[in-house]
Amino acid sequence: MNNLALIDEILLKIEKPVRYIGHEVNSVIKDPEKVDIRFAMAFPDVYEIGMSHLGMKIIYEQMNRRDDVWCERVFSPWVDLDKVMREEKIPLFALESQDPVFMFDFLAITIQYEMCYTNILQLLDLAQIGIYAKDRREDAPFVIGGGPCTYNPEPLAPFFDMFYIGESETVYYDLMDIYKEHKAQGGSRQEFLKKAAQVPGIYVPSLYNVTYHEDGTIASMEPNCPEAPKTVLRQVQMDLDNTFYPEKPLVPYIKVTQDRCVLEIQRGCTRGCRFCQAGMVYRPLRERSLSMLERVAENSLKATGNDEISLSSLSSSDYRHLPELCNYLIDNFRSKNINIALPSLRIDAFSLDVMSKVQDVRKSSLTFAPEAGTQRMRDVINKGLTEEVILHGAEEAFKGGWNKVKLYFMMGLPTETEEDMKGIAHLCEKVAMHYYKLDSQYRNGRVSVGASCSFFVPKPFTPFQWASMCEEEEYTRRAHLVNDEFKAQHNRRSLSFKYHDAKTTVLEGILARGDRRIADVIYSAYKKGCLYDAWTEYFHYDRWMEAMEENGLDYHFYTTRERSLDEIFPWDFIEIGVTKEFLKREWNNAMEEKVTPNCREKCSSCGASRFGGGVCHESKNQME
Repeated sequence: MNNLALIDEILLKIEKPVRYIGHEVNSVIKDPEKVDIRFAMAFPDVYEIGMSHLGMKIIYEQMNRRDDVWCERVFSPWVDLDKVMREEKIPLFALESQDPVFMFDFLAITIQYEMCYTNILQLLDLAQIGIYAKDRREDAPFVIGGGPCTYNPEPLAPFFDMFYIGESETVYYDLMDIYKEHKAQGGSRQEFLKKAAQVPGIYVPSLYNVTYHEDGTIASMEPNCPEAPKTVLRQVQMDLDNTFYPEKPLVPYIKVTQDRCVLEIQRGCTRGCRFCQAGMVYRPLRERSLSMLERVAENSLKATGNDEISLSSLSSSDYRHLPELCNYLIDNFRSKNINIALPSLRIDAFSLDVMSKVQDVRKSSLTFAPEAGTQRMRDVINKGLTEEVILHGAEEAFKGGWNKVKLYFMMGLPTETEEDMKGIAHLCEKVAMHYYKLDSQYRNGRVSVGASCSFFVPKPFTPFQWASMCEEEEYTRRAHLVNDEFKAQHNRRSLSFKYHDAKTTVLEGILARGDRRIADVIYSAYKKGCLYDAWTEYFHYDRWMEAMEENGLDYHFYTTRERSLDEIFPWDFIEIGVTKEFLKREWNNAMEEKVTPNCREKCSSCGASRFGGGVCHESKNQME
């Protein structure tokens, strides 16, 4: 075993030192002298969060399949170790080799959530390679970003050498091959960036210039060299069977957030909820085969010893082989005391039947997401869920033995009225009433109906990317209005209501639709001590507002401002498949309260058919 980057004296005084020592079961160890490329895969949050992320495990598997590449893991040091590393000038290190990150060829950072942006700067700072890309030495690792937040990479653009737009399975090997050849020839840093920009899906920010109108909106974004394409096409892996998937996942030493084996059963979604970025950018819907999932389930459980397996999908109920898969999991693993987690299921007869087999209904609660309290509002967001369906599902659940239900909602959605807000409490009341109207044989004490509300944040590449947000005070006012309405209900003792933090929502909105000018704000906030902003105890909203003001920016420009349909957005240079014309059409449909059918009912010509497969391909065959 290699020497540890941290001496015993440090390990003994920090929280959970096993976060930093590596060598977990199924970790990959190679000889650094026998590989051509060293690839550090970083997650900008604490170990327990990062080790729960499937995407990171897929890239770890993908890169380490190559004999000439060694992929190692990096996580954000927790605040206690962060302090020690700065005081002792200890550089950021990778877990497997314990070597400093500045020795690597690539530092790849997955960007899952806007509130981790200051942690990205922490990684760059502790790695001692320069926070801004322009300040990096010739021999510094190339910093590449990936993940859902790269669908608007501009707030982070000055910090990254490049971004990978899309799913990792397609062109990462091409990029590694180009780099390997470039490294052998001894080319410059700038020369490699120009070569990388010619790989589909690779965006190199330094090769583009942005200009602005007097009102602050974008006037143009153009390549500044012939090697950079005018638009960057999102990469999509169409064949989810014959690709990379971890069948021997790493086994953490400590309990992590998602401490289980994960089966990603499909990618994409047919539902078309207008607020949902994932539902748009992961189109078209693509399924994994039943045989592949059965093999992965068997192998991953055997390789890890985990006692739980979970299905992963945006809408698991839409997976066509779900009955067969669930029966296979129950028949083969339930008797071995392996728990089966089935998230993202609709509350229908089949789902309830399966869940009753794998859960203790007396202890567990059912969760579903109406998102809005009135039918008008559900039509605006294209939820495709009626009150009748919601209440019938709840009734079937109560008859099945459940008496705990959790419902998820949003507030601050476009066109929301006071009636829509109060409708959240009214719908929860109706769910409770359905329970108390049942025959006594179906009732087991008092029902518990819990409502959880988040505040709406407009995201890029959704029909609601043109929507304005509320002020922090307005979000809070709406939450109090709904809370008061809950207290006025007849069955209020059976109901509960909680809502997210309004300040966090405002900052998330700024970062989600920000442009390159926001990068200096992120840097200023980081220098003021902002770190782990997603953690309530470390979130300092006032420091962020100071950073906005110091950089001469008004946060209302990014949040409450009305946007015209012809405005150029910071992310418009990315082609995701779904067209801007489709998103405009859906925005107009939302304003007219029109429902768009899901992709399996009728094709709406969103543009994702350009990828030539998935549900789009199936629909085409059916029409022919």
